[in-house]
Amino acid sequence: MTSKLIGGAAALLMLSAVQASAQTSSHKTAAASVSGGTAINYGPPISGICVFSNEGALGLSLVGKAAATRLQQLRAQASAELSGEQASLQEDIKAFQAKRASLTQDQIQAQGAPLEERAQALNQKATQRQRELEYTAQHARARVEQAMEPLVRTVFEERHCSLLLNGDGVMAANPAMDLTSAVVTRLNATMSTITFDRETPPAQQ
Repeated sequence: MTSKLIGGAAALLMLSAVQASAQTSSHKTAAASVSGGTAINYGPPISGICVFSNEGALGLSLVGKAAATRLQQLRAQASAELSGEQASLQEDIKAFQAKRASLTQDQIQAQGAPLEERAQALNQKATQRQRELEYTAQHARARVEQAMEPLVRTVFEERHCSLLLNGDGVMAANPAMDLTSAVVTRLNATMSTITFDRETPPAQQ
């Protein structure tokens, strides 16, 4: 009974780590697609058409990198907290299972129930920490995007663009049509870092 619950807690911890790793990897991939790659022979830039990579700007800007670093720190803190509680619970379950054969059914129920409650609480805490980290990441991203939005508009107008394409969905474009680096330069000058702590999301309805 208790071993199954501990397995569930461990699965949640592993899920949190996998999701955090996947988010970091996709962030780096987006930045790499904008910043490098094999040389391409572009055709002439098309007047009035511009592209902008939101993911590229987040990955390349100073504030985007600062946000990613802080999120990694918060994930590490949450992981350490949960891992410590999980290790303690596993030790107690191991001790309980070692003496279980010598216990009566009433004693098994009396001593096993608190362990089951702790395992369920750990599962709930792991889920809550994951929700908090996701909410914190979304909030931090929104803050950076809010600061970046007027910069994108300014560069768009300065380049006399008539159409702005989402660079994250464009396979390739002449760099002369890409506003990303210009926006990153201005963002670095106006917002080079960001500070935040883990936030609690609103209660689910």
